[in-house]
Amino acid sequence: MNRSDSSPPWRTLALCALLLGGCASVPEDARSEADPWEPMNRPLFAFNRGLDKVTTKPLAKGYDKVVPRPARKGITNFFKNLRTPASSINNFLQGKPKRGFSELGRFVFNSTLGVGGIFDIATAGGLEAHPEDFGQTAAVWGVPDGPYVMMPILGPSTLRDALLFPLSIVSNPLYYYDNTSVRDKLRVLRIIELRARLLPLESTLEESKDPYLTLRESYLQNREFEIYDGEPPEDDEFYDEFLEEDDD
Repeated sequence: MNRSDSSPPWRTLALCALLLGGCASVPEDARSEADPWEPMNRPLFAFNRGLDKVTTKPLAKGYDKVVPRPARKGITNFFKNLRTPASSINNFLQGKPKRGFSELGRFVFNSTLGVGGIFDIATAGGLEAHPEDFGQTAAVWGVPDGPYVMMPILGPSTLRDALLFPLSIVSNPLYYYDNTSVRDKLRVLRIIELRARLLPLESTLEESKDPYLTLRESYLQNREFEIYDGEPPEDDEFYDEFLEEDDD
């Protein structure tokens, strides 16, 4: 399993962007059975997009213009480092102790030698990242996805991941930082930083015939890819249909 970001509407584009390129060949109703709440999800999707256009997108454009690239990279590294403790826990819970210790080592090295995670010393030293989250752990334990759900502000999810979202919040070291003024400013910076990284990718969603469907397929495909560590099971029905069409 790999990454999940627990930041708001910005996730809508984030998760879409991860596998947008692979969605072109997906049949329009390929996963409709996973989206029984579509009549409710579509208005929420429209709300999230509208909110983004008047809030985070303008701020992200300003951030991208004003903050130098090296500084933006350091900020990205800092926030990724904060998610490493939870990733370490989830690796252990999934029976991956080697990766769990690797994530723990990354956090120690990057938090100290990497100046609070601004510099990714661990990767440079050969400690590869193995990000995991609580939704992925639950999937490994056999908890089903549940219906696809569009969360207000937070973006696309599954019912399982939505219910476990609070664990992502309380497992972040920033949650326990007493200075609420600084903590809140860092959270806002995190939102803007993530949205800024998505600016070059949003055109693909905008050009889609059905942005909602494109996002849904991208999210569900990517989530499956993460849960199976990049090796999702083959869809036997798809290959059977493909072979039948080839025989014709």
